[in-house]
Amino acid sequence: MATTYELIAKVVLGSSAATIDFASIPSTHDDLLLLVSERNDNASGGASGYALRCNINGVSTNRSWRRLLGYYGGGSAKAISDTSTTANIGISPAADVTGNTFSSHEIYFANYAGSTNKSFSSSFVSENNSATSFALGAMACLWSSTAAITQLTLYPDSGNFVSGSTAYLYGITKS
Repeated sequence: MATTYELIAKVVLGSSAATIDFASIPSTHDDLLLLVSERNDNASGGASGYALRCNINGVSTNRSWRRLLGYYGGGSAKAISDTSTTANIGISPAADVTGNTFSSHEIYFANYAGSTNKSFSSSFVSENNSATSFALGAMACLWSSTAAITQLTLYPDSGNFVSGSTAYLYGITKS
């Protein structure tokens, strides 16, 4: 089976911003892949700092998720299951981590334009470029809506994205 990736949109911030938004997502692909590299300007929080969140279609309800999250320097690995009004999809490092150190997130939305509930997964790492602090994790998420995903809005739960943060949205077509 051949799979093709098409860049739908990209955002490269030249200055701080409260959100990164992808609107008018076409329904012409099978799946979506969102790649994000970011950090925020909140003064403290470290590599295990603040949640990176994602609203779907401007809606902040009908979510459930399960995550495996590991910290070093702030605790041990733990699993969390929850329902939330906003989907946590990763960890956003704060301004007190090593300068120019960004997180890395990969979020996969399966069957995003289908007429069933939408499942998506996220894997991420946020590090402090030191041997004493990092966070990494993986999440399985469900958005309980049969609507096609047409908009994704990313935001940190505290602070703003800094200049140099990037997000790339790909449409994936399977043949």
